[in-house]
Amino acid sequence: MDFASNFPASRCEVFWPNHSLLPTQLLDRSAHKVLTNNSVAFPALEYGPDHGDPRLRKHLASWLTDFYKPQDRITEDRIAISGGASQNLAVLLNVFTDPSYTRRVWFVAPAYHLSFRVIQDAGFHDKFRAIPEDDEGIDIEYFKKEIKRVEEEAVRQGVSQPKHKPVSRPWAKVYKHVIYAVPTFSNPSSKTMSLRRRKELLQVAREYDALIITDDVYDFLQWPSKVKSETEVAAVEEAHLPRIVDIDRYLDGGAERTGADGFGNAVSNMSFSKISSPGLRCGWCEGTAKFVAGVAEVGSTHSGGNPSQFASNILAEAMEEGELQRRVYEVLQPSYGKRYRSMIKAINELLVPLGVRLPQTDRNIVGGYFIWLTLPDGMEGGALVDRAREDENVVVAHGELFEIPGDSDHVKTSFKNDIRVCFAWEDEDALIEGIKRLATVIHTMQSEKNTTGSYKIRLQVEQEAKNFW
Repeated sequence: MDFASNFPASRCEVFWPNHSLLPTQLLDRSAHKVLTNNSVAFPALEYGPDHGDPRLRKHLASWLTDFYKPQDRITEDRIAISGGASQNLAVLLNVFTDPSYTRRVWFVAPAYHLSFRVIQDAGFHDKFRAIPEDDEGIDIEYFKKEIKRVEEEAVRQGVSQPKHKPVSRPWAKVYKHVIYAVPTFSNPSSKTMSLRRRKELLQVAREYDALIITDDVYDFLQWPSKVKSETEVAAVEEAHLPRIVDIDRYLDGGAERTGADGFGNAVSNMSFSKISSPGLRCGWCEGTAKFVAGVAEVGSTHSGGNPSQFASNILAEAMEEGELQRRVYEVLQPSYGKRYRSMIKAINELLVPLGVRLPQTDRNIVGGYFIWLTLPDGMEGGALVDRAREDENVVVAHGELFEIPGDSDHVKTSFKNDIRVCFAWEDEDALIEGIKRLATVIHTMQSEKNTTGSYKIRLQVEQEAKNFW
């Protein structure tokens, strides 16, 4: 492909799936089967059970058991169907938090920036806190120190019970803290939290009555970091790490241990957006049966029925014979893996010699949508974003976008020297060309000794991104 100077922007910040990877034919067949069988069509077009379509929950329980290999099979009562991970994040906050009692919402930083508005809408705009990452995915000692300090302050202030939620709700509880994380192939940092850190984080959550909400939406999108041949890449059909919600089932007696209330301290928030298509607006969450019952009892579902009743029936049909599952392994993993390896190769050849750094470079299994890049010392991401857009017509996301509002003063929670690139939207040629253009910009800025400066078009870029979404 010929990239002239006026070629349309190489959009390495867009985190949508490429149109070629949307399962139009599979969904067409599945929808036809649903709508031409009245015994399926009529229930699919009604309100639906609060927990969601039983058939989809059964298929998910089976697939998740095969993929994560927990000690005991995952049962349907641990799963509720949602309107997607973002919609369900709002539901989780609605049911299990109270801004007058829940002390803080903690984010592993850098964090997925569009989650901020969801959490602000739940009343926590002034209660955001950042937890820095380390090489294992989270600086657990920093977190222990800070959550202890916050909890001691809440006790001194006499914060003892919720003011905005009924104390007696047998289907739910209000947690003292919320922790939001993307432990596997994180958005935006692309890091994976180690097993040791997952266990340590859960232990802290149990000590301080915290709910860990994990966006596990990228778990199935995994592949080898290096291959001998792109034509002989084996599918990765097992998770290489347990989720925190899996660890919560068993660690030190699990959620049913002596003294525990049965709700658990972790929920896995997942979506079909990354493994099927975002427009379906369908996802699921997994936790203890008691916790999931609380999710299903949220008022909007109790009144309106499951938020994704029709789409979930189509997806149940797509999973009936394993078609959707096979497509993840046979289409998505190879396609995204090839994109990733092409982009990484270009980064290693063109950007690393200029001083750009990558996180966790020793992993055998990688995945997700994103690659996090730390720029050469002294170079600001905002200045690079401006120059890349103006000079080379390439668009990337600057690191400050992913800082936690109100808590970016710590050296490890400020990301002005970082950028995020995405390999999901553009074709391989455009990804490689985008990296070439970034290399040109970085080299030019270094030659000019002009690596900082005002971000004169940042607002324009961000507004265009908002319009695009």
